[in-house]
Amino acid sequence: MTISVVIGVNMGLAAGYYGGLADALTMRLIDVMLAFPGILLALAIIAVLGPGLFNVMIAVGVSAVPTYARVVRGAVLSVKENAYVEASRVVGCKPAHILFRHILPNVTAPIIVMATLRVGGAIITGAALSFLGLGAQPPTPEWGAILSEGRNYIRVAWWITTFPGLAIMVTVLSMNLLGDGLRDALDPRLRA
Repeated sequence: MTISVVIGVNMGLAAGYYGGLADALTMRLIDVMLAFPGILLALAIIAVLGPGLFNVMIAVGVSAVPTYARVVRGAVLSVKENAYVEASRVVGCKPAHILFRHILPNVTAPIIVMATLRVGGAIITGAALSFLGLGAQPPTPEWGAILSEGRNYIRVAWWITTFPGLAIMVTVLSMNLLGDGLRDALDPRLRA
């Protein structure tokens, strides 16, 4: 998730703040990436890089970049119109200072909420790639690889697939509940 947050946030900040050609080019690249489902984009990246745990992390990170870039761009477009940003421009602050000192702190709430909600999707995508044999290679333990190996023994040793599957389910569910709780706590529109 760190890969997708760093790349997506920086792309969204630049596109939303500078606008014009930078915004148009960035959003067209994001549109191209969004044209492919995340798992298909991750499969294409793995096909180029080869199987392995590090390559799965890169593939999952890159496939999640478009959602972060879109959300951050939208938040920046609304925040950059505030008076304190205009005051920073008038005083003579450089664009990088305005972006990282004034705009980024005010768009971190959606980033945090999206990151916690997207962790579950990243876990499922990583497990799916490992299930297909493209993730962590033996002897490295990984839930998707264990599910893949255990499917041959499901009639005689059901626990080989049941417990990794339950572990994936509980982890993803807990991350989604954490994300929902953070959204409720950080979203000013939901406060009474």
